[in-house]
Amino acid sequence: MTVVLLITIGVWGYAYAGYPLLLMAAAARRPRPAPPSAPAELPLVTITVPAYNEVATIGDTIERLLGVDYPAHLRHIVVISDASTDGTDDVVQSYAERGVELLRMPRRSGKTAAENAARTALRGEIVVNTDASVRVDPAAVRHLVAALADPTVGVASGRDVSTGRAQGSTSPGESAYVGYEMWVRDLETRVDGIVGASGCLYAIRAELHRHALPEHLSRDFAAALVARRHGFRAVSVPAAICYVPQSTSLRREYRRKVRTMARGLATLWYARGLLDIRRYRLFAWMLASHKLCRWLLPWTVAAVVGVALVTARGSALAQIVLGFAAVGALATAVTWRREAAGRAVPRAISMIAFTTAGLAAGLQAWLHLLSGRRAATWEPTRRQPTSVTG
Repeated sequence: MTVVLLITIGVWGYAYAGYPLLLMAAAARRPRPAPPSAPAELPLVTITVPAYNEVATIGDTIERLLGVDYPAHLRHIVVISDASTDGTDDVVQSYAERGVELLRMPRRSGKTAAENAARTALRGEIVVNTDASVRVDPAAVRHLVAALADPTVGVASGRDVSTGRAQGSTSPGESAYVGYEMWVRDLETRVDGIVGASGCLYAIRAELHRHALPEHLSRDFAAALVARRHGFRAVSVPAAICYVPQSTSLRREYRRKVRTMARGLATLWYARGLLDIRRYRLFAWMLASHKLCRWLLPWTVAAVVGVALVTARGSALAQIVLGFAAVGALATAVTWRREAAGRAVPRAISMIAFTTAGLAAGLQAWLHLLSGRRAATWEPTRRQPTSVTG
């Protein structure tokens, strides 16, 4: 029991503390890069927005994109409707005279399939990908374009900012995790480049975006991997802010995590050649540390709980482990019940439930991968509308 627990603690410690500390040490030996400057001539950009049944939000999303700080004649907006049935298409078409293009999928196929289809509609040298449920800061597009002025950069990822705390939801844990993730990406950028872009907002060179991907993969994660395969870096751009409303329930967040992790695991397997330390060296280490190590954590917890169940009768340590597991399960159950009743969830319980649900979702995602089952068709996470007005 002790050995298994120590191994688990070691893996967790490396994934969430040791790896960032090593990044900090590596970054300290490199000069801090100057903020990127905008190119002398701004390029044409295509902004893509995949959407499925977003009639309640798509109009506001388009209005905000039309209002970004970028010349209108150099901005091309394409909304890809994944066979929406709620009037989303009608709203998008009402903006046709303002230069917004609707691309409708003939049948519901998922986000990656929609993004693949959008390749035929690209006009810009740079493609900016975002979601219908988020709010892009007016200056974000300029900052992403400036980062891509560096010829070594193929992908520029925005900074997610979690907003609009939903009463009785997973928000404290979600907000803390988003902030931690952005910090790690900043460190990776200083060292060699990020290993995955933000699905809420990122920009990519059009020639890289035109590479087709299997529909069950995650394009935002794959974007950084495709860029690296073609000799480019992916970077995080702190000034390119994207406001991400928090999930309104732990149940929805759980389903989202299963889908995104299953797609992430499939994407990593698809690009597993990038884990070759002899060829990709620093990037291979970063990819294994940031993605693979984290995605193995649910198995370490499952192993500890399994051993604890077997040895509980004669081991006080095993009983303590089972006690912690029971607390996590209870916190999750309490959160789900209180959310269903529309009641607030105490912050401490919410944090424990967020972590527990994430581990359970990770195990389910692995089971999907190992069984050959592909992730469910894209279902956009319905989030609490943000109050950000910028």
